[in-house]
Amino acid sequence: PDTKLEDVPIMPKGRYKIMREYMQKVGTMGREMMFRTCTVQANLDFGSEADMVKKMRVALAVQPVATALFANSPFFEGELNGHKSWRARIWRALDADRTGMLPWVFEDGMGFERWTEWVLDVPMYFVYRDGKYINALGQSFRDFLKGELPALPGEKPTMSDWADHLTTVFPEARAKKFIEMRGADGGPWRRLCALPAFWVGLTYDEGALDAAWNLVKNLDAETREGLRVAASVEALAGEAGGVKLMDLAREAVAIAEAGLKARARPGAGGLLPDETHFLNALKETLETGETPADELIRRFNTDWEGSVLPVFEGYSY
Repeated sequence: PDTKLEDVPIMPKGRYKIMREYMQKVGTMGREMMFRTCTVQANLDFGSEADMVKKMRVALAVQPVATALFANSPFFEGELNGHKSWRARIWRALDADRTGMLPWVFEDGMGFERWTEWVLDVPMYFVYRDGKYINALGQSFRDFLKGELPALPGEKPTMSDWADHLTTVFPEARAKKFIEMRGADGGPWRRLCALPAFWVGLTYDEGALDAAWNLVKNLDAETREGLRVAASVEALAGEAGGVKLMDLAREAVAIAEAGLKARARPGAGGLLPDETHFLNALKETLETGETPADELIRRFNTDWEGSVLPVFEGYSY
C-alpha cells in the first residue's frame, strides 16, 4: 500500500520517467499502458527481405484476429469497461507516431529500407550512456546520425543506440531481427502456448503463409483499422467493412492448423505427430463463441455477483 506506481520495477526508472513525460504529452493512456496492461507475445523469424515483408503484412492484417481470440481485459477499477480487450483500447490512445496498423507496409516498396525510414522518423525518447538515460524527447535519430542531436552534440549513434530506438516503436507487429506479434492479451496458461502455435502455423509453412495472405490481401487500410477497433470492443463479435472477425478467426485457425500439420514437428514430448493440439484452446473458443473476456463478463454478471475479486483465486497460476 505504500508503494508508488513509479517504484514498480517494470523497466529502469530513468527510462520510465522519460517515456512517461512524453506519453503524457502525445496521448492519454501512457501510465495505464505501463501499469495496467498485460500482453503475451510471439516472436517469429524471417529468412529474407521478401519473407519479412510477407510475414509483416500477414502479421498486421491478422493481428485483430489475435486480439479478438485472446481478448481478456474487460474490467477497469472493479467494473466492466465496455471493451473485451481494454489493453488493445489503451494502445489506441497512446502515441499515433509509433503505434498502429502501419498502412504503408502494404504499399509497393516495403522492405528493410522502408521500415528503417519509418523508424528514423519516429521521435526519440532517450539515449543510454554510462548507465544513465539521457532525455532526448522528440529529437530526431536522423540528426543523431549527423552528429547533431541536441541531447549529445557532436556524438553519433552506435548500433546499440539504434537497437534501443527500435524498442520505442510499438506497432501491432514490430520488425527487429525478428517480428514481434503484439496484439494478444495475457491470459491462461493454455493460451500462452496457443499464441505461438497460431502464428507459427500461419507463417512457418509456405503454403499456410500463402493461404493467410490470400485471406487478408483484399482488406483495405480502413477495414484493417476498423477490425482493430472492433476487436478491442467486441472481440469475435466485432466486424468492420462487412468483414466479421469470427469468420476471419475460423479461417485463420484452420490455416494455422494446416500449417502445423505440414510442419509435422512432434508434439507432447513426441507422443503426438504434430503441434496442432496447442490450438485446442482457440478451437474451443470458436465452437462456443466465448473468448476469455466473454467468460469473465458472464461470471461477473452471474456467480461472482458483480465482483471482480474472485478472478484472483479462479485465474491465477
